[in-house]
Amino acid sequence: MEYIPEPVKIFIVEDDPVYQKMLRYIAELNPDHVVKVFSNGKDCIAHLNENPSVVTLDYSLPDITGSEVLKAIKRNNPETNVIVVSSQEDINTAVGLLKVGAYDYITKDEETKDRLLNAINNAKKNASLKEEIIQLREEIGEKYEFEKSIIGESKAIQNVFKLLAKAIKTNITVSITGETGTGKEVIAKAIHYNSARKGKPFVAVNIAAIPDNLIESELFGHEKGAFTGAMARRKGKFEEADGGTIFLDEIGEMDINLQAKLLRVIQERELNRIGGNESVKFDVRILVATHKNLAEEVKNGTFREDLYYRLLGIPIELPPLRDRDKDIILIAKHLLNNFAKENSLGKISLSRGAQTKLLKYGYPGNVRELKSIIELAAVMCENNQIEEEDITFNSLAKEGQFLMDEMTLKEYTFKIIRHFLDKHDNNVLLVASKLDIGKSSIYRYLKEMEEEEGI
Repeated sequence: MEYIPEPVKIFIVEDDPVYQKMLRYIAELNPDHVVKVFSNGKDCIAHLNENPSVVTLDYSLPDITGSEVLKAIKRNNPETNVIVVSSQEDINTAVGLLKVGAYDYITKDEETKDRLLNAINNAKKNASLKEEIIQLREEIGEKYEFEKSIIGESKAIQNVFKLLAKAIKTNITVSITGETGTGKEVIAKAIHYNSARKGKPFVAVNIAAIPDNLIESELFGHEKGAFTGAMARRKGKFEEADGGTIFLDEIGEMDINLQAKLLRVIQERELNRIGGNESVKFDVRILVATHKNLAEEVKNGTFREDLYYRLLGIPIELPPLRDRDKDIILIAKHLLNNFAKENSLGKISLSRGAQTKLLKYGYPGNVRELKSIIELAAVMCENNQIEEEDITFNSLAKEGQFLMDEMTLKEYTFKIIRHFLDKHDNNVLLVASKLDIGKSSIYRYLKEMEEEEGI
């Protein structure tokens, strides 16, 4: 969706009639600006419910100080950009106002006009970006509503929905487990964007993707000069997520030595950047995920028991796709519609034969693998309908796939024989020896194979 900015509302708070006129003229050079002028601080405060994007504020007002007005503006809407315009050139005053939230500080002199025009334009861009971020977050929040982001009607996924409904009501830690490709990050985003923190950052960190020597800096930040290459202070992911949610994916891969520091940070809700002595407090909700069995990792001595219990919270185990019955078809259709729309392919349907074939497969790569299968089939199909022959399974676990497919004993037998015949160039005597059955049995099975449709 293209972002279309609304007219920018600007308040001018100035008691000097000459400066009032000049400031209004500067602000109205852009016809998209809606300008209101106030001669004192109390009148401005009375109209803050109109939520101006930019306020130019005279520091010396007849009724109350500019500092009081600034604080009132920030209480009403922290996102409002306040440009203080003052005849004072006191550095301490300027620094003090900037510390409590002023966007800029401009002194009244012959350069005021040009500096103010630049400040308004920059403040306007800043406000526009913030509004766009808010809108994008709202759109993302809609995308991750449960019914839109998590497709399925099976009993297994309904149990997940029940736990999600409980998870969004509080800030309790949530530990998400499941095989690779089951959608752990989707679940984490659904929790965040349906919680009270949805307007704040969601920061995802894949522990397995970060080298061990960088993970501490990535999570907790560092000071300038803390180590070779640390050219400037850098905030870590916990600071970036302040007020929102941090998602620690593949937490089971974290080095056990760093686990002790993570435990302390979580318990104290404060951290020290590498190379720094200052304690930095933060407020984040913690979600973790892993494909490992952390209880087993604790027994093996590779995961701290105290950290395990600290992170357990509400445990949500995502079912593998093979255990979700006809959800496979619902998800396949959803993925197909998205892919067709993104690539302007028109409406593509799944034939009954294609659906049957999809339901029989075991999906060792889960939803991620199904997505690849569906996208390839959409490209390969004719007449905008996916047929059975358009579906290709390229699993890396293909040879060990037999027990993951749902078939009858007879179908399993046929498949095993066919597999060994293909592997050994149709050498019936060799296959009979390897499977410890008579060659006549193999010939009989081969004949039945030809007679059985689809086998």
